[in-house]
Amino acid sequence: MKIISYKRIYQSQEYFAVLGKVRSRALFGGYSLAVDDTVFAMVAEGELYLRMCEKTAIYQTKHSPPLLMLHKRGGPLQLKYFRVDDELWANKPVLLQLGAYSLEDARREKSQQKHPKRLKDLPNLSFHMELLLHEAGVKDAQALQQMGAKSAWLLLRQKRKQISPNVIYSLEGAIQGVHAAALPAQKRQELQEWVHHYTHKK
Repeated sequence: MKIISYKRIYQSQEYFAVLGKVRSRALFGGYSLAVDDTVFAMVAEGELYLRMCEKTAIYQTKHSPPLLMLHKRGGPLQLKYFRVDDELWANKPVLLQLGAYSLEDARREKSQQKHPKRLKDLPNLSFHMELLLHEAGVKDAQALQQMGAKSAWLLLRQKRKQISPNVIYSLEGAIQGVHAAALPAQKRQELQEWVHHYTHKK
């Protein structure tokens, strides 16, 4: 399997050379691909996976590619990377564009890690939503991350009874760093059932 992965790494380095010097290293049982120490893709079991971001959401929504699942310390670990299939490999301009989006987003996130991130800077969250979250006691991105989408939605619901159930998708997407439409179907189903249970109990 390592040989297959190495072949995919070399192929990826050749394809994405226009983005810069692509380097690889072992990570979580797979291999990370990075430009200037910024990871934008992964190779696992001979397959290439690109980092999910808001700009790749349209492609992901249309094609629903599988997400990267690795095993760490004996348990499954789902990462925010989507698989590049044969059809996408055959469409080099689109593949390069998606790779550029992934690298751009990874660089943006890396630079923002040095500064406190405002809620409105997260995917799906507007300035108005930032104000509503502040009103509910969620002051920044770190607080939202620690709290989770369900708890944040409950706080919003307590303050504003008319808050849409769909807001929970925006909150979860913001936490995961992706457009709400790019959330895995299983996660959307879980959130939908949770909200339905909460709003229909009593």
